[in-house]
Amino acid sequence: MKAVIPVAGIGSRLRPHTHTQPKSLVPVAGNTILGHIIDRLRDAGFEEFVFIIGYLGEKIERYVRREYPDLKVTFVVQEPREGIGHALWLARDTFRHDPDGVLILLGDTIVDVDLPRLLEMPGTVLAVKEVKTPGMFGLVETSGSGRVTKVVEKPKIPKSNYAMVGLYKIANPERLAEALEYIINEDQRTHGEFQLTDALMRLIQQGEEITTTPVDNWFDCGRKETLLEANARLLNRPEFLARLYPEFPDTIIIPPVSIGKDCQISHSIIGPNVAIGDRTIVKNTILSDSIIGSYSELRSAVMHDCIVGSDASFRGLNHSINIGDNTEIDYS
Repeated sequence: MKAVIPVAGIGSRLRPHTHTQPKSLVPVAGNTILGHIIDRLRDAGFEEFVFIIGYLGEKIERYVRREYPDLKVTFVVQEPREGIGHALWLARDTFRHDPDGVLILLGDTIVDVDLPRLLEMPGTVLAVKEVKTPGMFGLVETSGSGRVTKVVEKPKIPKSNYAMVGLYKIANPERLAEALEYIINEDQRTHGEFQLTDALMRLIQQGEEITTTPVDNWFDCGRKETLLEANARLLNRPEFLARLYPEFPDTIIIPPVSIGKDCQISHSIIGPNVAIGDRTIVKNTILSDSIIGSYSELRSAVMHDCIVGSDASFRGLNHSINIGDNTEIDYS
């Protein structure tokens, strides 16, 4: 089976980081978002990938060819960018004739799911997660037997609280390609864009049997808060909790953390839930629940819930004071 990964989005909710990096290459837990996605799919046996690129797409292509030279990859350019349905329509000829079906996974989404089980399920399968704010997502409605009866994109009056998480196993790619062609030819837009949801709804109307499977965790890494949450959850896996770290002068490491190559760290407290890129300098700093890029420098800082890009520098306040009795100093 082939994997199709749309990664053309601008990532406006992650600015300023996405001014210079595509969203899928933002670092998280010692890797990039896209790196985590590819690693999981490759571990499940995927060898053929289609990447739909757009904004800063040349960086994604260079990254994939450099880090994963063994994969069979195809790149499709989406320009202009008019939604996920439009992206897949542009790429339809890369997967429509695949007899084994196709797996679609959005390039800003990290999910914890039993992928081998999902692939063994019959027919078309949508991965879902129960959410508290259903009006913000594409939703599925199901019958008592579990068959999907309706999918709708960000409805004003939600009738379900099960959201599609951006992972789709399509059993009949030719039918999906035809449904995508239909919504494009009919200029069928929802919220101003061509949606995959509308193509899936057309499949349902044509009698396609679609079921769902729940995911354990789902991280839409398009916002700072969810990116930091994903970083913490990924770092709390056994491979990070049991990791041995090099000795850094006068420094305490509180697992789980991920520290890149050739970092210079001294007189600091690092962790928990911290990911630091390669060749970064950290001195006299307390750092927790944060992501720090490569080639950056932090000095004399107390930082938490932070995202610092690559080749960035931050220097905090460093005081030498002589305080007498009955004195109060408040820097807040």
